[in-house]
Amino acid sequence: MLALALAGVLSLTQCGSSDDGSEGRRGSFGERDLPADAGVEELITAYTSSFSEDSGYDRPTRDERRAVADGVALLLDRHRSRAERRLADVDFRVRTVTEPSTGRRYAEVSDRLDVDGDSEAPRGWGRAYIDLDSPIRWSVQVPHPVADRSTEHLGAALLSRSPGGVLVIAGAHRKAGRGDEADVAHRRKSVFHAICDELAKRGVPGIQVHGMADDSAPRYDVVASTGRGREAVAEGRDLADALRRRGYEVCRAWARSCPLEGRRNVQGRTAWAEETEFLHVEFGAGIRDSRAGRRKAVAAMAAVTRDWRRM
Repeated sequence: MLALALAGVLSLTQCGSSDDGSEGRRGSFGERDLPADAGVEELITAYTSSFSEDSGYDRPTRDERRAVADGVALLLDRHRSRAERRLADVDFRVRTVTEPSTGRRYAEVSDRLDVDGDSEAPRGWGRAYIDLDSPIRWSVQVPHPVADRSTEHLGAALLSRSPGGVLVIAGAHRKAGRGDEADVAHRRKSVFHAICDELAKRGVPGIQVHGMADDSAPRYDVVASTGRGREAVAEGRDLADALRRRGYEVCRAWARSCPLEGRRNVQGRTAWAEETEFLHVEFGAGIRDSRAGRRKAVAAMAAVTRDWRRM
């Protein structure tokens, strides 16, 4: 699997672009008010700021899901021009954004209708951010932004702190749309899953962040799980130990029965099928609702992604 990951996931450092990230922020999700030098966390916060149960969601077709996943795959293989053409088939685009605190560049894969602000009814298909300055070694997945409060902050902050990552974020509140069709952690027929599936097939480890209610696991601040598989037990222990050192109680689902273990999570099941490392992490509100708590959580997760970068 390691050979597959190293062969299939190449450095994007040479990925050329005529887009230098200087274009205005004109998106329909609050991005129009951002300064030109806004960082990744600011972009993500603005993007998700209007998410609600009523914000809408269009279920993508198989061809639409495939087009976005193909575009991401081409970016991972350093074929930016081809990626842009493939993504244009479904009105997605690629632009370069720069994190001002580090100077690190990311390819943002986003719905052109969202970015240009031309749609009053967003499709809700989400985004991906891909590190352009380091080989890709890990991913962070945010399936329930806003619904799981501040998980979007955790994902964006981890991407900014730890080189070599891909951030995949859902494009709608989990209760948007009909029934549970926007709950991408439990739906395979989503753009979010199509991207995560592509990463898992390439052997790229993933850490998926969730938020749990205080009464879901009263004795614990965090529930950490390896999902359906056990490929990431060592990394799970490292994460739990890092969180424990920062004062948090962690239920370790690989060692005992825990609530919210994520056994039915479809990205975790795909990772298990591909023998790819996957962590499903539920953070309590006490961690997510404070900047200090989020910083500690991100630092603990960065300890895991640091080890993945050495693979």
